[in-house]
Amino acid sequence: MTDLKLPEGGVRLDGRPHGGGFTGHLGLVLTRVESGEVHAWAEVGRAHHQDMGIVHGGWYAAVVETVASFGAHTAATVNGMTVVGVANTTEFFRPVRAGRLDVVAAAVHQGRTQQVWEVHITRADDGKLVARGQLRLQNVNRRRADATDGEVTSAG
Repeated sequence: MTDLKLPEGGVRLDGRPHGGGFTGHLGLVLTRVESGEVHAWAEVGRAHHQDMGIVHGGWYAAVVETVASFGAHTAATVNGMTVVGVANTTEFFRPVRAGRLDVVAAAVHQGRTQQVWEVHITRADDGKLVARGQLRLQNVNRRRADATDGEVTSAG
């Protein structure tokens, strides 16, 4: 399978190459992207808070989707495919106000038509689990999508 070679220190996601956007606001730095595992981290703070002064649950769900999608896409490209998320379940275990959070995503299942990834988000200072998520993705045929004016079709 194909893995992404990242520069030492990782790659900060800033929304490019898509001209900015939502992903750039997460503050993620990818440090390892492989077809079966992805590592990242983020420094969270006030920009990520909800009204109670803790990191917003939507931030965690977006991180689950983003990090797992990088790994799933890396695995799918071997067969000329890409992926789209179809189910995201994220659970929260303890609140965080600020600090570095580490993210590890691992493939649970990588089949012909679907992939399932599990993501753990932990505090960097003590390794305690902050949130856990699972993302199910559909493998889609990139060539078929191109031939149908952008309409994405499944692998089957």
